[in-house]
Amino acid sequence: MQNRKPVFLTARWQNLAMINYVVDPAVLQRYLPPYTQLDTFNNKTLVSVVGFMFNDTKVFGLRWPFHINFEEVNLRFYVKHFDGIAWKRGVVFVSEIVPSPVISFFANTLYHEHYSAKKMSHQTILQNGELAISYKWRHNHKWNQIEMTADASLTEIKAGSEEEFIFEHYWGYNKYNSFTTIEYEVEHVTWQIHKVINWQLDCDVNSLYGQELASYLQAQPTSVFLAKGSDVIIRKPSFIKSAL
Repeated sequence: MQNRKPVFLTARWQNLAMINYVVDPAVLQRYLPPYTQLDTFNNKTLVSVVGFMFNDTKVFGLRWPFHINFEEVNLRFYVKHFDGIAWKRGVVFVSEIVPSPVISFFANTLYHEHYSAKKMSHQTILQNGELAISYKWRHNHKWNQIEMTADASLTEIKAGSEEEFIFEHYWGYNKYNSFTTIEYEVEHVTWQIHKVINWQLDCDVNSLYGQELASYLQAQPTSVFLAKGSDVIIRKPSFIKSAL
């Protein structure tokens, strides 16, 4: 069995709001890292707009002042990589927004991510058996936002469901160059989910993600999920330089 890399970061991810869209696989080819393939659900290629909280964050076991609890909003899609023994299911990020330029710098430098720093805020309200959450970010002099209202009760993810496909990807992949991919492992327990009652995405998708993707993100999503989240571990990256 392959030895696991040392731990880079630990945190608690909470209230993961996922809005999922079907896209033409051709629009994702430019983002696809070498030695990975698009992963599909029922022959559908999906992308997800995701908002969530990064809480109790530690880098190499240490809390950094003013960088412990913060919001993140990202756009991601789903891939798989064959390591010569088994298929690993992972995600690729097209865009990641956080409130701190320090976080953005280190993530982009170490993992070749696509972070940008913007003013952000969030709100969580639990009332009358319902959970209302929102994530906001300032872009082009305007507040963009994800809002969801869900039943406060929790259910388990069903095997073979779209929820399982969306949430059960435990690797991250980024293109380092045309011949090299960065791979890192993300560990967490299987999440429980809330039943979403209503949602809204108010976002300038054209300027954030480009016109090709925007046409799909302005359509009706295939699904909307809200997961409770859990503690997570992100391990140090490694490099893939061949198909096997």
